Amino acid sequence: MTETDILRKQLLEQQKYASLGKLSAGIAHEIQNPLNFVINFSKMSEKLLAEMQEIIHDMDGKVNDDDMAELEDITADLTTNMEKIREHGERAISIIQGILLISRGKTGERMPTDIPKMIHEYVWLAYHSQRARDKAFNVTIREDYEEGMEKFMVIPQDLSRAVLNVVNNAYYAVKEREKEEKEKGNTEYVPTITVKAKKDGGNLVISIGDNGTGIPDDILTRLFHETVTTKPIGHGTGLGMQITHDIIVNGHKGKIDIETKEGESTTFTFVIPV
Repeated sequence: MTETDILRKQLLEQQKYASLGKLSAGIAHEIQNPLNFVINFSKMSEKLLAEMQEIIHDMDGKVNDDDMAELEDITADLTTNMEKIREHGERAISIIQGILLISRGKTGERMPTDIPKMIHEYVWLAYHSQRARDKAFNVTIREDYEEGMEKFMVIPQDLSRAVLNVVNNAYYAVKEREKEEKEKGNTEYVPTITVKAKKDGGNLVISIGDNGTGIPDDILTRLFHETVTTKPIGHGTGLGMQITHDIIVNGHKGKIDIETKEGESTTFTFVIPV
């Protein structure tokens, strides 16, 4: 494959992400309105339930004990349900606002970004995307973010893409190793992804690790410099790591460290000066 072919593929990939960003923004706007209704009506219902509980309390002695106990149990369950609806509705709104923030960012524009929040959302976005394609897919996700991290000036739409690329590869690696372990008769293997973020001196450090298949030495040496993929045809373009390298090294003036052991694990670490 010539350098022109590689650049053409990169351009197509960039155009695809730009289109996806516009589509995501449109979908986010459309979803946010009904979600606001869900949240508002759940809050109103919580108030009505509180009033109902007061009425039920005033009925004590006028209703037999069994009926009173059942009424109290029902209102308690409804209150819990309303709280959960509101909680998850607000969480969905938070995710949508994050998507809108990223989609609105101009190419190369640094914006103050809540790094743990961004990473968390894209780790789980990738997970649910995998689950949508394969209902049997499952993985243990361990997240460790430094408490009280301030917002960092990064290019959010780019950094989130780099995180997404590595996390998707990690999910693929643990899925493949799980298949291999099952073929060997090993049922004790637990697919695990570990994601961390902290500030270390003047650097933002993000690490994404997995206990998957690892990266073979022959691929590791050319991972960022060629169109290379370990995935079968139709499952990868080979451009993900090139794009990730461009985002971290060229876009953020950082570096990428890789620790890997074939057949056991891989950890990517982004070190970004802030």
